[in-house]
Amino acid sequence: MDKVYEPQKIEEEIYRQWEKSGFFKPDAKGKKKSAKKFVIYMPLPNITGSLHIGHALNNTLQDILARYHRMKGDKTLWLPGTDHAGISAQYVVDKKLRKEGISRWQLGRGKFVEKIWEWKKEYGEIIVGQLKKLGVSADWSRFRFTLDPAYSREVLKAFVYYYKKGLIYRSLRPINWCPRCATSLSDLELEYAEETSQFWHIRYPIAKQPGQFIIVATTRPETMLGDTAVAVNPKDNRYKNLIGQKVILPIANREIPIIADQSIDMNFGTGAVKVTPAHDLSDFEIGQRHGLSLIKIADERNQMTEEAGSEFAGMKTIEAREKILKILEDKKLIEKTEEFIHSTPHCGRCGQPIETLPSLQWFLKMNQLATTTKKTIKAGQVKITPKRFEKTFYGWLDNIRDWNISRQLWWGHQLPVYFCENKREKYVVALNQPKKCLFCKNCEMKQSEDVLDTWFSSALWPFAGLKEKDLKEYYPGNIVITARDIINLWISRMIFSGLEFHKKPPFQNVIINGTILNKEGKRMSKSLGTGVDPLEYMKNYGADALRFAVVWQAFGQDIKWDENAVIAGRKFANKIWNAARFVLEKTTEGKFAASRSKPKPQTAADKKILKELAATKLKIEKNINAFEFSPALHSAYDFFWHSFCDRYLEISKKQLEQPKLKTNTKKILIFTMKESLIILHPFLPFITEAIYQKMPSVKKGLLMTEIWTK
Repeated sequence: MDKVYEPQKIEEEIYRQWEKSGFFKPDAKGKKKSAKKFVIYMPLPNITGSLHIGHALNNTLQDILARYHRMKGDKTLWLPGTDHAGISAQYVVDKKLRKEGISRWQLGRGKFVEKIWEWKKEYGEIIVGQLKKLGVSADWSRFRFTLDPAYSREVLKAFVYYYKKGLIYRSLRPINWCPRCATSLSDLELEYAEETSQFWHIRYPIAKQPGQFIIVATTRPETMLGDTAVAVNPKDNRYKNLIGQKVILPIANREIPIIADQSIDMNFGTGAVKVTPAHDLSDFEIGQRHGLSLIKIADERNQMTEEAGSEFAGMKTIEAREKILKILEDKKLIEKTEEFIHSTPHCGRCGQPIETLPSLQWFLKMNQLATTTKKTIKAGQVKITPKRFEKTFYGWLDNIRDWNISRQLWWGHQLPVYFCENKREKYVVALNQPKKCLFCKNCEMKQSEDVLDTWFSSALWPFAGLKEKDLKEYYPGNIVITARDIINLWISRMIFSGLEFHKKPPFQNVIINGTILNKEGKRMSKSLGTGVDPLEYMKNYGADALRFAVVWQAFGQDIKWDENAVIAGRKFANKIWNAARFVLEKTTEGKFAASRSKPKPQTAADKKILKELAATKLKIEKNINAFEFSPALHSAYDFFWHSFCDRYLEISKKQLEQPKLKTNTKKILIFTMKESLIILHPFLPFITEAIYQKMPSVKKGLLMTEIWTK
């Protein structure tokens, strides 16, 4: 063995050996067959992504489980793939083209999609290579991309199925709209930022009561042109006598009712709320309960519409706001103005403020699906770890809204909806384009230009990601590990998709890993310069040192990052290397490495180290099975560094000088070293495999496939 451990020299070659062996596959030739299976579903990284510290933690935890179960003899499948990342990929390529002076509108849809495929071929799987550098032992032969033809077919089949079941419908409803990206957005694609703005208290005259007003407060006075009611809480004594009466909407000069609704917070603002169902999701729900109409006063380009009145039509919303405020001031209808700090949504890609506006979109009814998901979790068919995150699931499922699943993008799964060219509102939902128009009998039906929300397709991952021949054997799986920010956007949706299409939940366990924060306890951000680059750590210290660091610190839910843990990981790797050099130097004869049979102790030190080894292995098994990864690593570390290196290796030096103890001490040294490599392998796979290959008993075998317990 080299005197110094240099991970950069060995890691790439070792990973090649692992891949070449085929043992990442659950059904690899030459592998001992087992009836017990273990299936992990990889959270799909975006094709626009690069390895960040969150990926490093999440995938290391998955890899620990995969390697452990593989060594336990389980038929282990870790299913990998990447997500087409609809809006992200489109934004990246669009931005690249703009720098070249080209607009996607100039190219047209077909040519633009070709450009994204070209980009995907060149850059789209960079993160896969980075995951391999981390040591990820997924079955790459089963790798799937969410726009692969077979996967796409499953996505479209799901849409048709839901539609025929009456769960998908098309409707004009308020949605999150990004004017810059020109598409509706999911909640995950929004980022919230605190802003200080004005809070205008506006007098709405009460009809037939001259000089009487009800005062509403708003940060967006321009939307008042779309008001269809003023709402108060039925328990609010201030307004009880006004419920059922009408107010005259300023500027628009139309009467709107004062209604009572339990959702109104009596302590916020004035306790009286302007209701604009077309431009606020909560207002829309109030409108649904009270039969209020939708008045769309602003469009997708942030311009006022004809419905806002001819005086404002065509104006930018900010210009309309200024004009409306001037009119209100002139009419003495502004009671007061105050500063107000609130969170406002922005597009996660371009940073543009999000507008809420009515749009003709496709929706999936969620009540029934949410109910079955909740029942499944409550029945314990899907266990959440840590258990406290069950509240996150229930919080969303209990307050579910129908899911806007359509997007106005060019990159993604185009809806299997075909419109009549002559009767534009007539359409058919089908897997394949009809050969003849079903309505006018004359035209060639045109496919909808909308694509599906990326989360719709990723919700099908546990079964759409499996080839047909694998479905029977590997569905349902065992586990998924993810961060808390996509609990409901992905995990809940996978659960109801599995129940709906395969009558079983897709996995038994959901593990929520912590978020890695900076030293001040704040979220890391590349744009703010507070992120860390795991690739640099791997380059400088090795993949094992990084793996050690992320797991070592993962005791609590969130982790305050300390790069000293990476340095500690490198020191531990050096300790393992140096201990192995000592053991191999003292046990050069092959017979000392030939067996995993436990040697008999001759001294108290022998007895103690073997007892501690057995106890440590049991403790690690218990921890891993309970998904307590950090305690498992701490146990392995404490045993190897303190019990084996600090104590037994020192005692062994004296025992090796005694003829009666020499041979047996060598047996215990090589046995303990080999067993230590086995228990350390799930955490630090590269260095343990490298040392294992140096051991004289090893011919063509890999530590990766050593049986955990003989």
